[in-house]
Amino acid sequence: MPQKLLQEKTIFCVEDNVSNRVVFQLSFAIQGAVVYFERWGRDAIDRLNEMRQVDLIVLDLMLASNVSGFDIFDQIRALPQYGHIPIVAVSAMDPSVAIPKAQEKGFSGFIAKPVSKDLFPQQIAAILNGETVWHAGVRQD
Repeated sequence: MPQKLLQEKTIFCVEDNVSNRVVFQLSFAIQGAVVYFERWGRDAIDRLNEMRQVDLIVLDLMLASNVSGFDIFDQIRALPQYGHIPIVAVSAMDPSVAIPKAQEKGFSGFIAKPVSKDLFPQQIAAILNGETVWHAGVRQD
């Protein structure tokens, strides 16, 4: 049986949209990852501190709680124990605005929503392997 792309990886996601959480959960679990969620972002640091292992963090940039993924990124990076963990923005924010800001902050990547259920796990695996991914999405004209 072939190795799954995300075998034995633990992914922490901050995502407030239920449909997106389902897509993320299915995409990651099928590839062997364990996924944890925090819905609003307000408790992201507390949830991270409860986890024994985190290999990657996925942040939505636009949350309903008046907290942005950029704010959460800053909170996470302020804690030395999480300095080595790759953080990827997965957002519907305009990529022409979000990508430069994410690059400037030090994100490991940006993936535009809606995510491709086939490509998404590959993009996450690439980031886990030390690559950066700046995916502005697929144009649908």
